[in-house]
Amino acid sequence: MPRTRIKICGLRTEDAIEAAIDAGADALGFVFVRSSPRFIDPQRAWRLVGALPPLVHSVGLVMNADLEEFSRIEEACPTDYSQLHGQETEKTVRQCGPRVIKAVRYDAATIGADLARWSAVEEVDAILIDGSAGGQGHTLDWEGLAAHTQAAAGKPLILAGGLTAENVAHAIRIVRPYAVDVSSGVERPGALGEKDPERIRHFCDAVRAADALL
Repeated sequence: MPRTRIKICGLRTEDAIEAAIDAGADALGFVFVRSSPRFIDPQRAWRLVGALPPLVHSVGLVMNADLEEFSRIEEACPTDYSQLHGQETEKTVRQCGPRVIKAVRYDAATIGADLARWSAVEEVDAILIDGSAGGQGHTLDWEGLAAHTQAAAGKPLILAGGLTAENVAHAIRIVRPYAVDVSSGVERPGALGEKDPERIRHFCDAVRAADALL
């Protein structure tokens, strides 16, 4: 069984990035949505991205940006992958590609169709399933999702939404995702956007422990 990759999202400081790298994260996410408490200016993010070690991927998250705005962000902070986390059209996703991670909100009535839709878009490298439209850390129905994963037609699935060190092993056992994505689940209680190095380490340890039992 391949190991589950780990993405830590919403990073804004050198200390948080160092903690994620030391804990063994595979990818680091930077949020370019101004309304988010985890927003980071793209120029500031680029200084952090430029210091990443080899084989640690950077992911820039945007939501409902048009091509002009996306291009401005990408020019200021080129990242390895672009995560489109809104209601982007297929045309916009194709224009923003390649190397796109397309996020979709889990809805039992539409998840199968959503996975099939985005798996057919060549520019989409992976599909991220979140528990809410805005990425607010709501746990989704893992059993319900597991029943539809074949609709992704082999595209890597990234599981997000309400994951913590305490529940990620259960989620991995049910869904068997390619990767897991965490943000609020590794933050200090009551401090949106402030990452806790100990929680990051515990989360990454929990993922590896889950893999060892598969």
